[in-house]
Amino acid sequence: MLRGLSGAVTAGLVVLALVVAGAQYLGLQREFPGPGGVSVTAHIIAAIVAVVLQHFADHRHRATSVLASLLVFVVTGLLLWTQWWN
Repeated sequence: MLRGLSGAVTAGLVVLALVVAGAQYLGLQREFPGPGGVSVTAHIIAAIVAVVLQHFADHRHRATSVLASLLVFVVTGLLLWTQWWN
């Protein structure tokens, strides 16, 4: 169950990274400020890290799988804290 939940969170991070990158692209095309390069980079890096961690969670057993799943939540929390709530 933990792997499934972390997989859903990972998928959400990928979608969020695409939305933020798309907003930046549209901002540049229509000459209004977008989220900024730092925010886009942070979202893309967080999504990549989460996908790698989710891969470990799905293909390893027991403690490694649980740790990787929990780290997906940590990465997500750090991204949300630094880019959305702070």
